[in-house]
Amino acid sequence: MDMFSNIALGLETALTPINVLYCFIGVFLGTFIGVLPGIGALAAISMLFPITYHLEPTTALIMLAGIYYGTAYGGSTASILLNIPGTSSSVVTCLDGYPMAQQGRAGVALAMTALGSFFGGVFGILVLSLFSPLISGYALSFGPAEYFTLMVLGLIAASAITEGSAAKGLAMVVLGILLATVGMDPQSGTPRFTFGTLDLMDGLGLSALAMGLFGISEVISSIRTKNDEAAPASARSVTMRSLIPSRDDIRRSWMPMLRSSTIGSFFGALPGTGPSIASFVSYAVEKRVSKTPERFGKGAVEGVVAPETANNAADQTAFIPTLSLGIPGSATMALMIGAMMVHGIHPGPKMMTDQPTLFWGLVMSFWVGNVLLIILNLPLIGLWVRLLTVPYHLLFPAIVMFIAIGAYSVRYSAFDVLTVAGFGALGYVMRIFAFPAAPLLLGFVLGPLIEQHFRRAMVLARGDLMAIVERPISGVFVVISVLLLGWSLWSTFREAGKRKLLESEN
Repeated sequence: MDMFSNIALGLETALTPINVLYCFIGVFLGTFIGVLPGIGALAAISMLFPITYHLEPTTALIMLAGIYYGTAYGGSTASILLNIPGTSSSVVTCLDGYPMAQQGRAGVALAMTALGSFFGGVFGILVLSLFSPLISGYALSFGPAEYFTLMVLGLIAASAITEGSAAKGLAMVVLGILLATVGMDPQSGTPRFTFGTLDLMDGLGLSALAMGLFGISEVISSIRTKNDEAAPASARSVTMRSLIPSRDDIRRSWMPMLRSSTIGSFFGALPGTGPSIASFVSYAVEKRVSKTPERFGKGAVEGVVAPETANNAADQTAFIPTLSLGIPGSATMALMIGAMMVHGIHPGPKMMTDQPTLFWGLVMSFWVGNVLLIILNLPLIGLWVRLLTVPYHLLFPAIVMFIAIGAYSVRYSAFDVLTVAGFGALGYVMRIFAFPAAPLLLGFVLGPLIEQHFRRAMVLARGDLMAIVERPISGVFVVISVLLLGWSLWSTFREAGKRKLLESEN
């Protein structure tokens, strides 16, 4: 099928009434949760993940994707109005967004953010549509050895680039892989790490783990830090008239949109980077190329447009390795792969040929979702502002209730609710000791796939480990993995040495 036929097939799927409805629900809920400070896409998808068990695969993925990029749109609202980032990728938006709000230009900041997000999203979708078939074509030559080493590389990259200690990231990856081995051995049927408990025979549930690690732990952490102050006057005074930008705002914004879309698309497609790094890099680039860099940090519209454009472009291109190779570039993409597996779908290079309706329907739904978001965000800014005034002591119990209902509804098992509570406590302890949760989730999702491909590779190589290194593509992946692992550990020890030196001097 040529590109135009694929696009026509995708639009036919995406524009069915049921898919448009759930795309709307997804982007609305994503924006709603994205506006709430600190929750983010990962916690949002974790909390709403159980809903997709009762939907058709294409509809379920369209809804989850809508939640994902919807949070990127909504995350900027709290950053601009309250100086509190709604998501991690919206941290940079605070630097110039909040000063604009203090100057009485909150409406302009919100409007330009919505336009930049739409532009970045559209640019990312074009890149996704053009490059996914090309990557899938090359990936068809991959065997078990190549897939095994590529997944190992993805896990090492994700743990090495994550915030904080790379050693802690690697430890969490290993813990995630160990947790994934709980249950029945897929080949021999032997119970592993079940401790005689029948509830563990099917393994730990992905939704329970995700909701606990990211949903419950976020609530516990937020209860300790959030207060119940109302939104400031700059937030309450946003009107539809104040959303209209000036000619100077538009003139200053269109080139940053173009540059940031390119930067975001590049970083989004790389495993382990994602929208947060893309937003920081795009902001730094705009400040460097600006003729008046002193304006940044004091309410420059480019400082708002650039990071928001970049993170939305990155959100779209993050689907390139996920759909084309079956390798999640981030923890959120790992949840997307988990949702596909729940519905019996195995993402990878054969997905385009075996399930073109699902693949292109999902890609084309991104167009629908971005159009819905631009329609939703501007008229409903008043609603989002009012949402920020809801006291947290009323908001958090409702979130916990929905998490518990969602966990129970997957298998109608009280054990899953207890699992959520257990992982919630684990997630909070990990936050205290600065252990990142995202690598654990990546290890949990990719663990069974790594085991499966490694076993196949060993069968084909008759148990010879060197056969993996001797194959050209897998050998290159092994070398890159070793170099990246060595660099990350060296960086960790170097930082530890610097801290000890500073402590001794003080």
